[in-house]
Amino acid sequence: MSITFLGAAREVTGSCYLVETADTRFLVDCGMVQGGREAPARNRKPFAFDPKSIDFVLLTHAHIDHSGLLPKLTRAGFQGPIYATSATTDLLQVMLPDSAHIQAGDVERAKRNSKSAHDRSAAPTPLYTMQDARDCLRQMRPIAYDQELTPHPVVRCRFRDAGHILGSAIIEAWVTEHGQTTKLVFSGDLGQPGRPILRDPTPIEEADILLMESTYGDRTHKDLAATEDELIGIVERTLHEQGGNVIVPAFAVGRTQEILYHLHRLTREDRLRNLKVFVDSPMATEATRITMQHLELFDDAAKRLADWHTIGKDLPYLHFVASAEESIALNQIRSGAIIISASGMCNAGRIKHHLRHNLPRRECSVLITGFQAQGTLGRRLVDGAKRVRIFGEDILVRAAIHTVGGLSAHADQPALLGWSANFRKPPARTFVVHSEASAALAVAERLRTERGWDVAVPEPGTRVQWGGRTGGGGHD
Repeated sequence: MSITFLGAAREVTGSCYLVETADTRFLVDCGMVQGGREAPARNRKPFAFDPKSIDFVLLTHAHIDHSGLLPKLTRAGFQGPIYATSATTDLLQVMLPDSAHIQAGDVERAKRNSKSAHDRSAAPTPLYTMQDARDCLRQMRPIAYDQELTPHPVVRCRFRDAGHILGSAIIEAWVTEHGQTTKLVFSGDLGQPGRPILRDPTPIEEADILLMESTYGDRTHKDLAATEDELIGIVERTLHEQGGNVIVPAFAVGRTQEILYHLHRLTREDRLRNLKVFVDSPMATEATRITMQHLELFDDAAKRLADWHTIGKDLPYLHFVASAEESIALNQIRSGAIIISASGMCNAGRIKHHLRHNLPRRECSVLITGFQAQGTLGRRLVDGAKRVRIFGEDILVRAAIHTVGGLSAHADQPALLGWSANFRKPPARTFVVHSEASAALAVAERLRTERGWDVAVPEPGTRVQWGGRTGGGGHD
C-alpha cells in the first residue's frame, strides 16, 4: 500500500492524497490550489494519475481547496462515487457551480483586457463549466457522521465530526491488503475547540498512519472573550468615532455564519448597537440557508440560542445583497456599514470591489478573520503592503488592517497537540500536512521530541509505501 501526497504538502491549499493497494486506488480530497501567480497553471496541469483508474473519492469537507477540482476529475473520466457528509453534499450543490461561474468570469475579464485578437484567442478556458459541475454532483453519495461505509471490498471507512465547517469530517479508513488491515486517519481540517456553532473535533484513539493538518501549527489563537472585545473595539472605533466602514473578507461557508452569530449575540447582549450589516455574497447567502437546515450539527450553546438565524430581530439593518446592482450601490455608502463579502482571501468575488473603494480611506478598517495563503491579496494586506493591485489599478492602502486570529476555524498549536494526545499509542507513521513548512515543522518537532512519535513533513509528490521504501522526495 502507498500514499502519494499530491497537494497540501508544505503548503495549505490543493489537498489531494492518492491511496493505492494491490486491489484499489482512491483519493482523499481533490482540491484547488489557491494563491500565487502559479496557481492557475498548477490547477491546469493534468492529474498525476489516470482519473479513470480511481475507484472512489472520500471528501473531508466542502471548501474549494479540498473539493474544487472534483469537476475536473469527473470531466477527465472518473466515474466512481464521491463520498461526503450530507451537509458537505448540500454545500457543494452551490459551491461547485459557483466555482465554475467565477472561472468563466475570470476568462471573460482576461479576454476584455487583452490588447489584441491573438491574446484573446490565447486566453485560457475555464477548468470546467457549469455543466461539468452539475455532472460531478450526480456522483456525490451523502453519508451520515459515524456511519460505517464499505466503498470497496477491501476498504471500510467512517466520517467523524471535525468541527471545522458545517459537514467537515475526519476520515477513518481501514484498508486490507494481503490479509493485513491498516488503519489510516485523515484529520481533514480540524476546528478550534470551544468555537461557537459547531461541535468540537471528535477524538480519535487509534491509527497506524495519521495525516494531520497544521495550518496554524506555529501559533496560539486569542481566546474568544478577548477576540470579541477586539471585535467590539474595531467596530465602535471605525463606525462611530471615525465615520468609516468595516470591510470583512470572509469565507462564504463557515466564517460568514460565525461572524453573524457573534454580531447577533453581542447585539442581543447590548455590547454592540445600531449596526448596519450587509452580506454581499450570493454564495454566503445560500450557505447560511443551508446551515439553518442542519441545526442537528450545532453545539449545545448554539442550540440554546436557537433563534440566532432569525438574526434580523436583533439586527434590523441586516441585508443579504442579491443582485450585482445592489452590490454596486454599496460603494456609495461612506460610513456606518459592516460589509461582509467573499472571497475570504480577497483573490476573487465582490470583496475586491469593496476593498478598491475603501482601502484608500483612513477612516475605514479591514477585518481579516481567516488564513491568507501566500500570493493572495489578503496575504499582501496582512503583510503590510502600502499599495496593492486590484482590477489593474494601483490602490493606496490607508485603511487599518486588523487580523483577528481568534475567529479562525482551524485549530492552533495547543489544540492540535491536544487532539493528537487522544491517541492511546503513537501512530506508526504521522505526516503533518496542510500548512506552510514552518508551521508543519513546528508541530512535527513537538510531536517528535515530546512524545517520541515517528513524524515526517512530506514534500509535494512524496510517495510513502507502507512497510516499504519512500520515494519522490524527502520528509524534513
